[in-house]
Amino acid sequence: MKTATLILCAAAWTAAAAELPSQAEAPRKTAIGEIDNLPWDRFYNYPDLVELARAIQRRWPKYVRIEEIGRSFQGRAILALTVHDPETGRAEDKPAMYVDGNIHGNEIQGAEAALYTAWYLLKHRKNAPKLRKIFERCTLYVLPTINPDGRAFWFDEANTTHSSRGGQIPTDNDGDGRYDEDGPNDLDGDGNLCRMRKRTPGEGNYKIDPKDPRRMIPCKPGEKGDWILLGIEGIDDDGDGRINEDGPGGYDPNRDWGSDWQPSWLQWGARPLPFGLPESRAVRDFLLRHPNIAGVQSFHNFGGMILRGPGDKNLPYPGPDRAVYDAIGKKGESLLPFYRYMVLWRDLYGVHGGEIDWTYLGLGILSFTNELWTWERWKQSEGKVDRKTLDEYEDRLAFGAHFVPWKEFDHPTYGRIEIGGSTKDSGRIPPGFLIREMLHRNASFVLYHMEELPEVVCTGKKVEQADENLFYVTVTLRNERLIPTRTAQAAAKRIGRPDVLEVRADGCRVLAAGEVRDPFRPAATKLFPPRFDPGRIPIERGLGSHGKLEIRYLVEGTGRLRFHYRGEKIRDLAFEVRIGH
Repeated sequence: MKTATLILCAAAWTAAAAELPSQAEAPRKTAIGEIDNLPWDRFYNYPDLVELARAIQRRWPKYVRIEEIGRSFQGRAILALTVHDPETGRAEDKPAMYVDGNIHGNEIQGAEAALYTAWYLLKHRKNAPKLRKIFERCTLYVLPTINPDGRAFWFDEANTTHSSRGGQIPTDNDGDGRYDEDGPNDLDGDGNLCRMRKRTPGEGNYKIDPKDPRRMIPCKPGEKGDWILLGIEGIDDDGDGRINEDGPGGYDPNRDWGSDWQPSWLQWGARPLPFGLPESRAVRDFLLRHPNIAGVQSFHNFGGMILRGPGDKNLPYPGPDRAVYDAIGKKGESLLPFYRYMVLWRDLYGVHGGEIDWTYLGLGILSFTNELWTWERWKQSEGKVDRKTLDEYEDRLAFGAHFVPWKEFDHPTYGRIEIGGSTKDSGRIPPGFLIREMLHRNASFVLYHMEELPEVVCTGKKVEQADENLFYVTVTLRNERLIPTRTAQAAAKRIGRPDVLEVRADGCRVLAAGEVRDPFRPAATKLFPPRFDPGRIPIERGLGSHGKLEIRYLVEGTGRLRFHYRGEKIRDLAFEVRIGH
């Protein structure tokens, strides 16, 4: 994939970002193709990604709202799509799933995975019963890229597969008081940042791989080689004797979040203060404005992983929440071949100030990161794929397009060298013919998560006469889904508002109420303290995973009781109980 092969958007990104789309139905054919039949076999630069998001909104204007929630450091719009069925209620009154991608600039496929989820739900909501119910019951929020500057830089400039991870705020990486003054240089002007090597007969520590002359392999101990490697192509721009030590970026947008944030000398990549980046502040404010969000999915780049926190072993997650995480993660392994469900600190590495730790620890939302691409997909079978095997598959299935042949170059410092190696779309980026399955399987994981967003129903209403004019009224509520109405983390830390069960009496009077802890001994019902109004009972712990709540009321007189169960992350439930009729 080369930037030149992408279809360019007709307007500059500034114009695309500034003008929000109209609500009028538009033709299905757009600058990025016919929206109903997109093949989803390529990736989009920033202007085309904006066009794709707007094309989805124009195609389904009744069901998609698009808004600009903030601007990046360089002024690019951060867009959010709200997807729901307005005929079944307001978006903010439904349990919601939040999906974002591309927090790291080079991890481009996260944006397409996020948009594909919305596109597929909209396109197939009528003919797939599961999708129809999800669409009618839930809201989906999609932020395709939360690092538009990093994405634009990766597409538009020469890069390696690993570079452009951060954003584009100038950073003094080498501590010399100057900013971004000595980054890599595309010396041969081919759009890639490849490696430099120099021939030094009998004095080197590398040799050409005899099985693949494109590759370099290190010499064995005591063995002399003919080559030395000089790093990524570049020159000493600032004259300090070093090369490529202060390029663009130099920080990590996934170390900027408020929970367990650590300064840069303890956690590389952190900015001076948490939420110091305009991009993470925009996402933070969006999440805080939408307390109905009950699930978070962040799409990253490479490794075939379904990750959850904590990022540090000293940040315990409560047992009930771990059980729900495990159930969702194990389901993900069944939907996503070659993926592993993993805990960040234990199975990967430690992360301080990460996004999904903040959304769980700070907001009480069950949150996952999926690392999308995995080399096992090349061969479609389990087992480690090393560099040699990867080269073979890329040769046979991508026909060598991911390697730049070595060629000579006169370097101002090193003299005659050679430049060559992998392109920026190798290794971490899937080839076009494998993109759609990756997107679809990850979208199915999100939609499964949405299917399990909390849903409260009334499963029992019982009236018993206690005395001549006194009645016991017992109501039973149940969460039909895997995800609780309030996580154990939210309940323990008093995050957000508790669920509330309200009752209004018509013709009768509620005297007292209590929770039935033992269904076989209703007389042992524990009354709520007098400070609680029996007409409005806060349920701090909410309804757990497939949890049940049974409340018993003492009511004087006959009439009608109108119940209302409210919660931030559910659709409110209303029902009635009649007494003496």
